[in-house]
Amino acid sequence: MDIFKILALAILTCIATIIVKQVKPDFASIVAIAGGVVILLFILNYLGDILSVFQGIISKTGLSPSLFSTILKIIGIGYLTEFTANLCNDSGNSSLATKVGLAGKVIILFISLPIITNLIEIILEILP
Repeated sequence: MDIFKILALAILTCIATIIVKQVKPDFASIVAIAGGVVILLFILNYLGDILSVFQGIISKTGLSPSLFSTILKIIGIGYLTEFTANLCNDSGNSSLATKVGLAGKVIILFISLPIITNLIEIILEILP
């Protein structure tokens, strides 16, 4: 399973970063970034599989592709916001991390407004 490879790589990267930080502090961030990039490369296959499943759902259900596009945007914004906020926290900028989190939530709400509006319209049509 790839998760065990990813977890092992993360632990090894953390250990390597600690060791390198004691010897050459300038290179510690490079080691951490390299470990993060390798982990991201591990998950690229999963992203392709997820997109193909969404394509299958779209073709089977006949739902609007823009609906799934919006959902994917929301998921992507959520992940990127969390990743960026964690980077800010790790660098000691917790105030900035909080603002990034708030910005992500506001943008997600804005992007989801058409879906929420459509759901309310459907509910109102069903109710007498």
